[in-house]
Amino acid sequence: MDKQTKQKTGLLPWFTRKWSADPLFSTGVALILMVILQTLTLGFDFDSFGSWFLTWTNNWINILRNNAGIGIIALGMTLVIISGGIDLAVGSTLVATGAVLMMLLDTGAKGILLGFGITGIPAFLLAILLSMVLGVILGSLIGLLVTKGRTPPFIASLGAMKIYRSVTQHFMQGYNPTVPKDFLQISSFRIGNYMLMPILYWIAIAVILYIVSKRTTFGRQVIAVGSNERAAKLSGVPVAKVKLKVYALMGLLVSVASIIQVSRIGSMDFANAGSGNEMDAIAAAVVGGTSMSGGKGVIIGTVFGMLIIAVMNNLLNLFGVPPFLREAFKGLIVVAAVLLQRKEKI
Repeated sequence: MDKQTKQKTGLLPWFTRKWSADPLFSTGVALILMVILQTLTLGFDFDSFGSWFLTWTNNWINILRNNAGIGIIALGMTLVIISGGIDLAVGSTLVATGAVLMMLLDTGAKGILLGFGITGIPAFLLAILLSMVLGVILGSLIGLLVTKGRTPPFIASLGAMKIYRSVTQHFMQGYNPTVPKDFLQISSFRIGNYMLMPILYWIAIAVILYIVSKRTTFGRQVIAVGSNERAAKLSGVPVAKVKLKVYALMGLLVSVASIIQVSRIGSMDFANAGSGNEMDAIAAAVVGGTSMSGGKGVIIGTVFGMLIIAVMNNLLNLFGVPPFLREAFKGLIVVAAVLLQRKEKI
């Protein structure tokens, strides 16, 4: 009996219980393994430790910076999924808000703000504000379809995905706006020798949303709505308003991601930009422990999940895996994550 008790309280049983019951723990362990694999793949054939560490650091900064935008979108997707919804229109919303941002800032003859004589920092601030307002509006439209129109989130966001991108492509065909070089400093400003701004934006938003989800009434209401919408309504939770706020917040975060993208590269491919972002965001949330059935998920888990997806993409690239097959690996990870989720006993 003592031996059985010892086995139950040993390291392996403890690890198994933690892995099964704590999604954040299992995601953290998976991330550590991915970091180790990434480090081993990088190799150790360098002249000195300093040279190796510099290469290792540069590699990680590139990974984090390249995935900061989608990481921010994944944070919003986490709250959407926790509330019991889904948003397939994030990529199209990114294109729409990015297009408006570039039209406002365009230094050419068609530049909207330039036409009113608004340039420099005032133009930057106004363009950013208007693009963020547009993001909130586009997200809210999906929220209204879900709440007032009683349309399933999948259908509402699928329709919005097609509409937003199609309308953007129609108005932007043959139009290539030029973004002021000073605007690029929003993402390209160097701290030391590194362009860390997109990473810092991601971290700041993650911290804010973590506090919102854990410390505010709104955060608790989102979980309550996703766990049991009927019980939440009977408890006095304004279900429709909570859902509308979640989708509006999703649109806001997507607009922030579009600002980061435009300020990083100074342009946007309106036909393909944001394509697949919904898949990456959902994958990061699910891998991070967010339940697709709603009511369960943590912001930190999504950050870990996004890092796992980012490292996996980098490794597949280093291994020379064809681009089309990389999406297959990503799909397998999502399916595996869903299968490993433990459903609460009724």
